[in-house]
Amino acid sequence: MSASLSPKRLLVYALAVSLLASLLAAFGAPRASAAEAAKIPPLPQAAKSSPLPNVIVIGTGGTLAGKANAPTSFQSYRAGTYLIADLVKQLPGKNQLADVSTYQFGNKGSGGYTIPELRELSLAVDEALRIYDGAVVTTGTDTMEEIAYFLDLTVRSEKPVVVTGAMRPWDVIGTDGPANLFNAIKLAGSGKTTSFGTVLMLNDYIHAARDVTKSNSHRMDTFETPMLGALGYIDEKNIRIYRAPGRAGKAGTAAWKTPFDLTRIAPEALPKVEVAYVYQAAGAGAINGFVKDGAKGIVTAGTGAGGLSSAMSAARSEAIKKGVLFVTTTRTGSGTMYPGSSPGIIAGDSLNAQHARILLLLGLAFSSDFDTIKGWFADYGTGAANAASTASAAE
Repeated sequence: MSASLSPKRLLVYALAVSLLASLLAAFGAPRASAAEAAKIPPLPQAAKSSPLPNVIVIGTGGTLAGKANAPTSFQSYRAGTYLIADLVKQLPGKNQLADVSTYQFGNKGSGGYTIPELRELSLAVDEALRIYDGAVVTTGTDTMEEIAYFLDLTVRSEKPVVVTGAMRPWDVIGTDGPANLFNAIKLAGSGKTTSFGTVLMLNDYIHAARDVTKSNSHRMDTFETPMLGALGYIDEKNIRIYRAPGRAGKAGTAAWKTPFDLTRIAPEALPKVEVAYVYQAAGAGAINGFVKDGAKGIVTAGTGAGGLSSAMSAARSEAIKKGVLFVTTTRTGSGTMYPGSSPGIIAGDSLNAQHARILLLLGLAFSSDFDTIKGWFADYGTGAANAASTASAAE
């Protein structure tokens, strides 16, 4: 028999290799590759015998790491310029709070991160929490609420995760960056938000990632939680928590985790999901364009209790026939969307449009079944997960 392969057999082997590569991509990379890519610093030797908690600060850039054009230039600056290690070094008294290490994940504005990059950030946070007691993630405030909610839904560890940033660059007079970073380390090290999921801490206020939103383009007290209010606040050495997210009641059980284990999917599995804003006599162009561009899901920010114009409603009906899933939210800033029986449409509860987009995106990455994703919105979109369904999904 000839040692060489026939063209037909070569073609069969090539197809087999191609199929194997496709299967590996579909199931994603193992956790080990994420750990190697992250290069999380090991716990310092001194920290192993220290009575203080050990906290890692993961820097991604944003205004907090911004370099201003002048010491009084609050709005003219280059975001993501300074390294997080250098900023942490400048904090006075941090060694009384925790043993602090740093990791530079990236250094740019929050809006510059892709969804696959957020996947890597989440995996890096989980990798860090395998050895550290708590994690602080610094990022820009423009899309901070979306980044925080993505981490809230995907980080598997129950250890504290605190997202912080700044409204003014690090090197201007009156900057809020150092105080926010200092308090975030204090909060992460305190353990007071263990099993809360990801929280956001700016301007001394502690907010749940699911509920918080940026409410002003310039003010330092921009982050608010409509209707429900903040979880608590920090006053120097005092950390006060007055309410907890619903999932905290599932602490220590399989029900605490969401089904969104990012180690089980490849970056390509994260689908395109868009937001369509509703206004007076809104046309069908946005929805039609999103569908043509390959969107698998669309969140509508509707008028009042989620209303759509007649043209948008007709476009939505046609898109649903093509398999596109929709989530209804309101453009008003607060209010609850309640479940209905319309096929292809999911109620966003009190999630705003940008939060609902994150949950729909993850839902579509892990399932193509409408009822399953609708159930996840009922469980996680309301902030009060159902123990039975969560445990089942996690198996």
